[in-house]
Amino acid sequence: MMPNVVRGDRMAGLMTYLVGPGRTNEHTDPHLVAGDPALMAWHDDDELNREAGLAVARHLDRPRTAYDVEVKGGHVWHCSLSLRADEGSLTDEQWGAIAGDFITAMGFDDNEGSKAPCRWAAVRHGVSANGNDHIHIAVNLVREDGTKASIHHDFARAQSATRALEVKYGLEELESVRAERATRGYNPAEQEAQARARARAKHERRRAKHGENLPAWEALDGADRQGRIAAELRTDQPRYVLALKVRAAATASESEAEFVRRLRRSGLLVRPRYASGRTDVVTGYTVAQRPEAGERPIWYGGGNLARDLSLPRLRDGWPDTPTGASEAVAEWNAAKRGKRVTASGREAHEPDPQLWEQHNTELQALVDRLRSVDVHDRDTWATVARQTAGALAAWSNAIEYTPGDLAAAAEALSRSAQTYRRTVPPTKAGTVAISGAAMLLASATRGGKGKVAQAAMVRQLLRLTQAVYDASVAAGQLRHAQLLANDTRTRLLRLRDALPQPVHPAPAGSAQQSSALDPQAQQMLERMQAGHAHDATQAASALPTKLQPDQRRTTAKPGADRGPER
Repeated sequence: MMPNVVRGDRMAGLMTYLVGPGRTNEHTDPHLVAGDPALMAWHDDDELNREAGLAVARHLDRPRTAYDVEVKGGHVWHCSLSLRADEGSLTDEQWGAIAGDFITAMGFDDNEGSKAPCRWAAVRHGVSANGNDHIHIAVNLVREDGTKASIHHDFARAQSATRALEVKYGLEELESVRAERATRGYNPAEQEAQARARARAKHERRRAKHGENLPAWEALDGADRQGRIAAELRTDQPRYVLALKVRAAATASESEAEFVRRLRRSGLLVRPRYASGRTDVVTGYTVAQRPEAGERPIWYGGGNLARDLSLPRLRDGWPDTPTGASEAVAEWNAAKRGKRVTASGREAHEPDPQLWEQHNTELQALVDRLRSVDVHDRDTWATVARQTAGALAAWSNAIEYTPGDLAAAAEALSRSAQTYRRTVPPTKAGTVAISGAAMLLASATRGGKGKVAQAAMVRQLLRLTQAVYDASVAAGQLRHAQLLANDTRTRLLRLRDALPQPVHPAPAGSAQQSSALDPQAQQMLERMQAGHAHDATQAASALPTKLQPDQRRTTAKPGADRGPER
């Protein structure tokens, strides 16, 4: 169960939205499933219309208006409780009980008679556009006696309350909590705001071009404006491409200065965040996509893109030296002022083609070494996932005009790396070889040995992904393992099959060089070569196979991770 908490100051606006059609007409049969005693005695579970919704809002708002109490940040506390789409639906009685327990857990009730209760309502209106069964809980933070309810750490308390509800009602528990990781959620309003800015800028450009023939944006009909905004809504989230480019630049860089230069080469606007009163100490950064004419850039901090993309965490992968710090500050300052880079690095040069074989060999040795890593060593596996995701992101930026299979695989794998706390540095985890592979893949269109070398590299990345998958399965994170199988491994297999298979030259004196083989020997040779190629392209597991003698004579069935293409 996932809670989503927001605050505001318009109870009537919230209730009007909850009983209305929704953004995509997904609201059907809006009705109350729970609320304070006076509200439930007044309203039944009939479908709510706009008039009834406004009446509920007036009832909820009455303590604030009667005592004329102002609450900083707004007195309207709104939380949605949502289930996964594949968990099915609950009954109104179950949702009502869950809502009552949630209000008690958050401290909005009478606290066993020691406080005046808050007025609240729980509305259910069908599943969301993504198929998630959910309810909305609206609370007036002004209690019946005019005092204010405490919202101290309400986001964290809401998470704890939902974990308790999962246990009490037998719901599916959130795996990321046990794994101590979480991704940054996307707010639909964030994407809509970007689409509105893009639509307005595009309209103003046309208006400037055609003079007075077009009305101003504010003079357009509301339906016309909404239609233009809807046309600009894109499948990629506002932060999606930014996170992809930052992750790629960080993994492919061997220093902080190179990281800044790679960000700028990828077309991003970059701004450093300095320590208080300093211009020579950088503590963070923000990035933005380069806007089109008339648009304003939308800036995001590294930590807002993903937990593992904050500058302190990224610095774990680079050497900490006085010279490196000075070079990095110089590049940050140049980026802020829009000046040219202070010194070009390896990101501007074509890598040596021999490095492809070298890093491919190093990756193979790394996969073999991961066999001995404990599956419960979260820090090491998070570091492996973060760098592998970075390598895939670097490859995506190099060869995909728009984010495709590589970008989606990188995003899915990166979720394993977004832990609550910092993980072990790549130097201690022994995963520096992945950074070298990312550097090569970032320049895949500028050098190397072409698609044959990329095909050899994708086999090793597949094996790394399989290792992270096996560790997730062994740790009991089945949902996350399913995500890795579907969104990462399947996409990489599709990409691998589209690339040419590398040809390994036979050693001198081998049977392959003999032209005097009889037909039977030639057939056996072809079978051996076919078997070797199959083993080499298979995403091998990094964990020992568990033997189950009692199942040796059972008929083998295809595994769930063999991919939809089979």
